[in-house]
Amino acid sequence: MRKIDLCLSSEGSEVILATSSDEKHPPENIIDGNPETFWTTTGMFPQEFIICFHKHVRIERLVIQSYFVQTLKIEKSTSKEPVDFEQWIEKDLVHTEGQLQNEEIMARDGSATYLRFIIVSAFDHFASVHSVSAEGTVVSNLSS
Repeated sequence: MRKIDLCLSSEGSEVILATSSDEKHPPENIIDGNPETFWTTTGMFPQEFIICFHKHVRIERLVIQSYFVQTLKIEKSTSKEPVDFEQWIEKDLVHTEGQLQNEEIMARDGSATYLRFIIVSAFDHFASVHSVSAEGTVVSNLSS
């Protein structure tokens, strides 16, 4: 099985929820594959977004590119609907002055249909997420 970036919108994934939205920097920018675009939070924390894969996937490696994210929690669900999330990963990121945070996470037990990313805290009043990529394989399509 070939490994692909499961989070790309071109692979059928979509951001189905984001707690803040700026029309110049919408949440869809996280998964558009363009490193020049990003989603920005608008003030208070926590902030979150949910990525739907529209299929069962097995994630082996996550890479998150962001600015000013301090504490990040990632929850996953294997349900057909975005419910029953379970705590999966929690990371304190390092502040990188003037350059993107590039956080690589090797995933254990990475079966999911949805991922919820919660920015618990930030190093500034705003944070941005430039991309989330999830390297892995498609296990099966969601049956209707």
